Amino acid sequence: MQNAAGAQDPDQTDTGNALAPTAALTSPENPWPLALLSKNLKAYIDRAPAAWVEGQVIELNRRSNASFITLRDVDAEVSLSLTVWSTVMNRLELPLERGARVVALIKPDFYVKTGRLSMQTRDIRPVGLGDLLARIERLRQALAAEGLFAAARKQRLPLLPGRIGLITGRNSDAMKDVMRNAALRWPAVEFEVREVAVQGVNAVSEVTRALASLDAMPEVDVIVIARGGGSLEDLLPFSHEDLIRAVAAAQTPVVSAIGHEADRPLLDEVADLRASTPTDAAKRVVPDVGEELSRIGTARSQLRRIMELMLSRETDRLAYIRTRPVLSAPETMLASRAEDVARLRDRAFSAMRSEVRRDADKISYLRAQVRSLSPQKTLDRGYAVVQLADGSVVRDAAEVETDAQLRIRVAAGELGAVATGHR
Repeated sequence: MQNAAGAQDPDQTDTGNALAPTAALTSPENPWPLALLSKNLKAYIDRAPAAWVEGQVIELNRRSNASFITLRDVDAEVSLSLTVWSTVMNRLELPLERGARVVALIKPDFYVKTGRLSMQTRDIRPVGLGDLLARIERLRQALAAEGLFAAARKQRLPLLPGRIGLITGRNSDAMKDVMRNAALRWPAVEFEVREVAVQGVNAVSEVTRALASLDAMPEVDVIVIARGGGSLEDLLPFSHEDLIRAVAAAQTPVVSAIGHEADRPLLDEVADLRASTPTDAAKRVVPDVGEELSRIGTARSQLRRIMELMLSRETDRLAYIRTRPVLSAPETMLASRAEDVARLRDRAFSAMRSEVRRDADKISYLRAQVRSLSPQKTLDRGYAVVQLADGSVVRDAAEVETDAQLRIRVAAGELGAVATGHR
């Protein structure tokens, strides 16, 4: 079916059948014309908004009217081809170079005739050092506000680690510096080495995995992350938020030994100890055996002097004590005390005898008084006690009946009698 201009209506096939309204409703019996699919794809893609993206230029091909750039993500193995027209490139103050970090405003574009999708670059700007430093500073302030850099959460390094975990570049000078200087200071030192990428898109993930591996090993007492110097872009992985949080969460003390003294990645802030260089890290992690032996010798000498001084002082003190009379002639003290004991004993015996004599006289006096009141004394003077047969004492003659049996007690013995009457 043709329209008024004589062209084929895109909504109908050559056989006159109506086309499927959506791609999901197409079938082998009712397919879309390729032109319709391309037209719909272009309409869909044209609705996509432009977006600013950031990446690193890894390929750059300049042509007369356009340049073709391959941009790679700074943290992942993802790349994208961009088309940059000369009008856009000419706005740059300095020519773009390979390895540069840029932000670009890109818009997808679909070319219907060839079915090719391209990324049209409307603007591109290099990311300068000032921009990178500003980003790092914003991240520094945010993490500091969370307390990740607080001194209170930092762990103390062991005095003498049994095994040192070392995360460094593959066959790098930093690794050799740390291991050589540590061995010079303490020959028995042992390392658990993890060789990783220390720059580029894989650096953060590889260093983080190595850190987790070493942190899980109980025999590793401290972990050193070491890398030699480099540009700000080369050291950016060591200011990445994911790595900083991984170090903050580590249970094993972490030493940062990145670059030179002037380099200050965020890893230095979160690490339990910041070493200015890899060589400095080796000096800070293990003690020097010579210095330790010297300290032991010094301590031993000081201890010997202290002991000798104490023995000398106590010997003099003992000699002084021995010269005192109480120790030089101890029998003198005993003799004087023996005399005191004898004197006090005689006084005690004398007082006791006097008391006994006085109490004996008192007892004799009391005995005489008691005896003077005794009924026997009355009987001895000629008196008698008359009793009835039941033992009761007769006090009144009227109480005794005639012919009653009586007992008469005299001073010596008793008499029996019969009452004949009373007067």
